Amino acid sequence: MKFSDILGNESAVSRVRHLIDSGRLPHALLLHGDAGTPKLALARVMAQYLHCTNRSGGEPCGVCPSCRQHQSFNHTDTFFSFPYLKRDESSVCDDFMPEWKEFLSDNPVVEDYQHWLSLLKNENSQPAILVKESDSIMRKMSMSAFTSQYKVLIMWLPEKMREDCANKLLKLIEEPYDDCKFILVSDNAKAILPTILSRTQRIELMRVPMLEIAGHLMTTYGVDQQQAMAMAASADGNVSQAVRMLHADNENHEFHQRFVELMRLAYMRDLAKLKLWSETVAEMKREKSRRFLDYAARQVRENFVRNLATPGLNYMTREEEQFSVKFSPFINEQNVERMLGAFDRASAEIQGNGNAKIILFDMAVLTTILIKY
Repeated sequence: MKFSDILGNESAVSRVRHLIDSGRLPHALLLHGDAGTPKLALARVMAQYLHCTNRSGGEPCGVCPSCRQHQSFNHTDTFFSFPYLKRDESSVCDDFMPEWKEFLSDNPVVEDYQHWLSLLKNENSQPAILVKESDSIMRKMSMSAFTSQYKVLIMWLPEKMREDCANKLLKLIEEPYDDCKFILVSDNAKAILPTILSRTQRIELMRVPMLEIAGHLMTTYGVDQQQAMAMAASADGNVSQAVRMLHADNENHEFHQRFVELMRLAYMRDLAKLKLWSETVAEMKREKSRRFLDYAARQVRENFVRNLATPGLNYMTREEEQFSVKFSPFINEQNVERMLGAFDRASAEIQGNGNAKIILFDMAVLTTILIKY
């Protein structure tokens, strides 16, 4: 990978390149920003650039032995730590390296946490960085660098590190060996234990502009411009979300059908069928039903914007546009905020392990009232 592969965030890229070129890369650097920003990709390029023996034009050369080792995820002085599932008392990240290498291969531009869960074979799991991993990290970082000047540990999602693990790593992160560099990559810096956070220097990455996401979809996946713009707008700066939508056309079609069904039944105030609708959506399980609610909220926003009669502000697929022609007049300034609030509240309650059938039926009944405003 190269710095030029990083979508958006020219300022952050320039800053980390300068830190390495000037020999001022801190011993512990935190790259943080919203999910779907290319933080892990930037961390990987940083490690490759740091180890490259033939840098050229502010980029790793891509052909020296160190670069080739990075490209195959086999660099002897680069280590990864990430959330994983406990298989037994001795479980560490190294036990999941085949899945991790597949994850990095599948997500070269931006990481996707949902894809990582799918590779762990349990999308409802709560992986973490466990205390045994701290012993593995300390052992690796205590050894001298083998082929390079520096050893690099890239830790993805340090906010998922257990407190007992973090406590064992505090001294190493605060007073590391001279040849150690830690690059932490976080979706939520506020959730990192303060004792770890205070020992890092921080660089924030911003959401990727819509046009850059659309361009990435068109260039990399051959998506037509209308579809790319619709997906990029829906993703709201989250590249992994845009790519996920691209690979989930069947899911998007299903969500659209469920949304249309909800609005039609709500307009007819058919409570019996809305109850059946709620039960059907609840069977999607927690994460998928929350993705549906996010989709529904976006459709409400897009239909409200459509009423402004400014086509350049709308980003819909052809299927969505066809429904919107007759539906959009029902979304107005009297009901749009309350409807969005209902979807957001339902999503939060489902995330909190509430009864999805009751939550969704409650939301559907409220929709019957709001749609007639």
